[in-house]
Amino acid sequence: MKTALLFPGQASQYVGMGKDLYDNHDRARELFDAANDIMDTDLRRISFEGPAEELKQTKYTQPAIFVHSVVMAELLGIVPAAAAGHSLGEYSALVAAGALTFENGLRLVKKRGELMQESGTRSPGTMAAVIGAEADVVDAACREAADAGIVQTANFNSPGQIVISGSIAGIDRAMEVLKEKGVRLVKKLPVSGAFHSPLMQYAQDELGAVLDATPISEARFPVYTNVTAKPVTSADEIRDNLLRQVTSPVLWQSSMEHMLADGMSRFIECGPGNVLQGLMKRIGPDANCVVAGTHEELLTLK
Repeated sequence: MKTALLFPGQASQYVGMGKDLYDNHDRARELFDAANDIMDTDLRRISFEGPAEELKQTKYTQPAIFVHSVVMAELLGIVPAAAAGHSLGEYSALVAAGALTFENGLRLVKKRGELMQESGTRSPGTMAAVIGAEADVVDAACREAADAGIVQTANFNSPGQIVISGSIAGIDRAMEVLKEKGVRLVKKLPVSGAFHSPLMQYAQDELGAVLDATPISEARFPVYTNVTAKPVTSADEIRDNLLRQVTSPVLWQSSMEHMLADGMSRFIECGPGNVLQGLMKRIGPDANCVVAGTHEELLTLK
């Protein structure tokens, strides 16, 4: 049985995340304490105590999820056949695969979160979830709405679940078009910017220099990337994909389909929440996908 680790992205956070791990495991304490030093802010307090509004700020959300996810993977102590991470989660997957150190990964995530939040201020935008529509219908709606503003598909999460991203006017028009086409549910998401769209170009440009200065190693096992949905181990490819990821769609459904085709049959979601488990139930209903985000869940997997 081939096991793969999956790492969640933004929107999986919750107040209290990781506290039980910190209270029960020395290694968790080491990593959370190190994260506070690297962040130069009390990320531990924000994760454990909130308030939720502070934790929801992109510049804190991304590091908080990253630290929780890496801690969980270390405590599991499993060497998987492969890994993947949803958007931000790709950084956690790369740490698990040894391509990034925890410290360098967190510095990158810190900068990425700050830049994405700044991009949202410089180029305001939003995102919307589209439920119950085929990809070609969503793409057509985005093209039809393009006269109103920037809008494109941002996340291909699972069959019938796609996220669009763009300017507020572009998203509003695309939502109207989708409703006219009879799409069951279109709902704006509570995000601070148009992630995975051209409105994140500032963040991508600024992140490039930081990535170039960050040591990246060959991955010990393949990481299926958001940009291509294919497995990579090459340091150069990893660097390029992390940069392109900022403005490119997240090909999550295709990534999981490739993993299943490559023989992965057991998946462990490492980090807060169970979003990826829910997506896997729709992508590969027969796949064994379990969640590892708490001390209690860790004990059931040991």
